[in-house]
Amino acid sequence: MRRGSTILLISPAVLVIGIFMLIPMLIALAYSFMTASPYGGVLPPPTLDAYIQFLYQRDFDDSLVFAPDYIFIILRSLYLAVATTAICLALGLPVAWYIVCQSEARRRLLLFFITLPFWINTLIRTYCWILILRDEGLVNNGLRWLGITDQPLPLLYNDGAILLGLVYTFLPFMVLPIYSTLERLDSRLIEAAHDLYAGRIAAFRLVVWPLARPGALAGAALVFAPALGSFLAPDLLGGGKKLLIGSLIQMQFTSSRNWPFGAALSIAITAVILLVMMLRTWTAPAREARP
Repeated sequence: MRRGSTILLISPAVLVIGIFMLIPMLIALAYSFMTASPYGGVLPPPTLDAYIQFLYQRDFDDSLVFAPDYIFIILRSLYLAVATTAICLALGLPVAWYIVCQSEARRRLLLFFITLPFWINTLIRTYCWILILRDEGLVNNGLRWLGITDQPLPLLYNDGAILLGLVYTFLPFMVLPIYSTLERLDSRLIEAAHDLYAGRIAAFRLVVWPLARPGALAGAALVFAPALGSFLAPDLLGGGKKLLIGSLIQMQFTSSRNWPFGAALSIAITAVILLVMMLRTWTAPAREARP
């Protein structure tokens, strides 16, 4: 009876995961082994060309030529995703701790400001950074007005602008999990640490961080996964000059009409995210045992 109730309770979640995650991934996996149609879509003959294209391109005589361009795009995507996660952690942890230290009424107000960007479309929020960072934007006009620069600084269409857009978009995903973990922190633990002559850094390292670590890991997963596959910030703030894997996938399904390669890229990015999740799961017992 109890086992039947458990199965009944988890069946909606299993059904949703199967329909909206497992089936699309299986379709993408099948498409990645098909032949690209010149007009979009796929053709029946199975082939490994989509995966070969990661490292090689076909020359005029149909021979394979080493071309690591796509690998560089994947590595750049990984670099920016890791950098976004690290910056969000560096900013999100003190912000979450500051919110926890406030009164109940002020906590609600600060959490409202943290979640406020979710009420605005991501496209609009990202496009606003173009108005701020462009040559005649708010930042460059302010610098010229202050006499700091004579010429506009190249703040747009580079990796720095993309990183700024990614951090701005995904920072709340880091703050909220850390806050939910630190909210349950007993303040008497901090007082006890100070009573034992622990300074602020020692109290943070020995008391706050071990308790905040589960929230930080959850926030890192929530930031890294969408940042790795993001295409809106690279497309707008990068100006199409700095391709990331998300933009590359979108391009394969639209202008390039190479659905198998786009599906193979999707499978690759999913495999990387799953690998990170598995490593986190495998190392969880060691982290929990660590003082």
